[in-house]
Amino acid sequence: MSDPEPCRIKHEDTEQQIDLIQEYEEIKEEEHHVTTEEKTHLQTDDILKRREKNRFICTQCGKSLGRNKSLKIHMRTHTGERPYTCTQCGKSFSQSSHLSLHMQIHSGEKPFRCIQCGKSFSQSSHLNEHMKIHTGEKPFTCTQCGKNFRQSSSLNLHRKIHTGEKPYSCTQCGKSFSRSSTLNEHMRIHTGEKPFTCTQCGRSFSGSSQLNQHMKIHTGVREYICFECEKTFITAGDMKRHQRIHTGEKPYKCAHCDKRFNQSVNLKAHEMIHSGKKPCKCSHCDKKFRDLRTLKKHESIHIRETPQT
Repeated sequence: MSDPEPCRIKHEDTEQQIDLIQEYEEIKEEEHHVTTEEKTHLQTDDILKRREKNRFICTQCGKSLGRNKSLKIHMRTHTGERPYTCTQCGKSFSQSSHLSLHMQIHSGEKPFRCIQCGKSFSQSSHLNEHMKIHTGEKPFTCTQCGKNFRQSSSLNLHRKIHTGEKPYSCTQCGKSFSRSSTLNEHMRIHTGEKPFTCTQCGRSFSGSSQLNQHMKIHTGVREYICFECEKTFITAGDMKRHQRIHTGEKPYKCAHCDKRFNQSVNLKAHEMIHSGKKPCKCSHCDKKFRDLRTLKKHESIHIRETPQT
């Protein structure tokens, strides 16, 4: 008599049991974070639909996910539900992990440090993005003009230049913008609001990006490096202008002649030759000049002529 065949557990049954255990644990975890009052607003189960074995499909957009919890979280993009609230500032989030990351803003915790310049970050993904400044990596390319970007979000914004899409308009002057944040910053020109103040010198700015750039003057952080000569710079714009020395690039062309320049400020100064404009007036006489450098050189004559007392 042969030995009885050993009991075999079907792989599908095992996977189903694992899914059920995971689903139970996820529901318990969800109950731990969401209060009874908040749970009354969770109506996402009404629009969940099971597709095939162990697949869940969103009936709003058709997206398919492998876990019930993943679909529940996804559904919050449609319902706008944000059950996790910061106790410090009241900001709400759709996921507990997003709240945990946000809390680092209040705690000031920045455990991820750049070995190149010493700058610290609250998230490893932010450090990875920052490292592209040092490496020069720009993996996202515009198919229209070939321009490269470090981030996909920057590429998406750039594409609006080609499409001409500017959905955000100023109610004061009618100027349009591709980003709502740019419009908000622009509006401060009309209101005169400068809510971002430097803690070192008290100077105020209309935008946070302007303050961040200004702070580098005090900290001495020079995170942009030229790989041709290893010279460092405070801003990306300063580095880009410098690199034209190595490349010989002169993107600014005079509209009146064929002369080209590597900086827009040099072009503007040159075009005054054609226009005849001389905006810089001597404070000692009526003589006028096209640029400040020439004016200062001229004014030194008056200073030398001033009798000593």
